[in-house]
Amino acid sequence: MHILLATDADWIVDQVTNALGGDDDSFTVCREGRVVTQQIEERTPDLAIFDLQIGSMGGMAVTMALRLDESADLLAHVPVLMLLDRVADVHLARRSGAEGWLIKPLDSLRLKRAAKAVAGGDSYTEGVPVDAVPVEPMVDLGVDASDVDVESSEEETVDAG
Repeated sequence: MHILLATDADWIVDQVTNALGGDDDSFTVCREGRVVTQQIEERTPDLAIFDLQIGSMGGMAVTMALRLDESADLLAHVPVLMLLDRVADVHLARRSGAEGWLIKPLDSLRLKRAAKAVAGGDSYTEGVPVDAVPVEPMVDLGVDASDVDVESSEEETVDAG
């Protein structure tokens, strides 16, 4: 399995590669969210793992950008596992289009379970009650850009003072 890991934290690189590394596994590590798309174009990973904070572009923004590119047929679908800082970040992960997420601190067992599930086409989530109402991703993969009525938007002037 080839895994794309996007984080600027060395300890996350160490934990993820130690937990998921094996004889048949390889990793590409991105330290900037802005280069993730380029890395995927060069070699499509079986799984992408994004830290919520990645240099100048966080995991949520990277995931949404990937889903937009996917909806425009610019990139193949890449399953995303997001690494969240706290339970309050679950809402962001649910809206981003990620297939799964873990809440730090990380451990090898949860990383392995989540990576196997997400890479296998399932989901893996933490911090969401069983009876939680589903949310729609912020990126609507079912909308055709040609169907959007641009002239129907309204401009509103707001006084900032």
